[in-house]
Amino acid sequence: MPELPEVETTVKSLNILKNKKVTNLDIHSKKLRYPVPHLDLKKIINSKIINLRRIAKYVILDFDNSISIIIHLGMSGRLKIIKINMPIKKHDHLVFKLNNLKLVYNDPRKFGFVDITESHKVNNIRYIKKLGLDALDTNLSEDYLYQIFHKSDVLIKQLLLNQYIVAGIGNIYASETLFDAKISPLRKGSSLNKYQIGTIIKSTRKILKRAIQKGGSSINDYVSPDGTLGNFQNNFKVYGREGFKIKGCEIKKEVLYGRSTFFCPKIQK
Repeated sequence: MPELPEVETTVKSLNILKNKKVTNLDIHSKKLRYPVPHLDLKKIINSKIINLRRIAKYVILDFDNSISIIIHLGMSGRLKIIKINMPIKKHDHLVFKLNNLKLVYNDPRKFGFVDITESHKVNNIRYIKKLGLDALDTNLSEDYLYQIFHKSDVLIKQLLLNQYIVAGIGNIYASETLFDAKISPLRKGSSLNKYQIGTIIKSTRKILKRAIQKGGSSINDYVSPDGTLGNFQNNFKVYGREGFKIKGCEIKKEVLYGRSTFFCPKIQK
């Protein structure tokens, strides 16, 4: 699933579409994770994209008619920019035509979705309103997380994946963050003191910013809109490296809450 770095990279790549007008829209699927709001989507025809941004793992396109489109890439979705004369391919569900370019939403597994709303209502949509602080938000503090963690017997890795607490972190970056912080994913939230929580916050920012610089991670489906592969996967310390050794410690894999978790028990306490 595209996580915060991949979505941030996607938004940056889409910036070439700013101030371009949507001249037409082709909808090839009636349903993704949810029904496609095909009639409402037509409202953006002949409108210009005036802003592109990210909220957690959502891509937001703001138009000059005060309408916004919200896109979640699900497990395997991607946005791609192609020339206007290029044919569409299998799993290309939505095609936005913008003068000499097409913005295409492709999703083989159909776990993503597309929504539309008035721009001033974006932050009040149910699935956005209930999000926790963004993982890169400067307001993400030791006090904020301690108030939540110290009451919880849930494992720290699962707490980091909880989008209602911290928004944007997924499975890959939770494992990498906890390794960098030298905190075991098997620790309960209630066992962490403020200093350790502060270390996790610093490692979160460090890992996510590095991943953004590397264009995200391309280990399954992720490709940026311009066709560029991310290469942060070449910098993984523990994720997907079961059996390898790092600083004399063999990397272990455990399945926690149905998710593969990679860590070094001798380093992460």
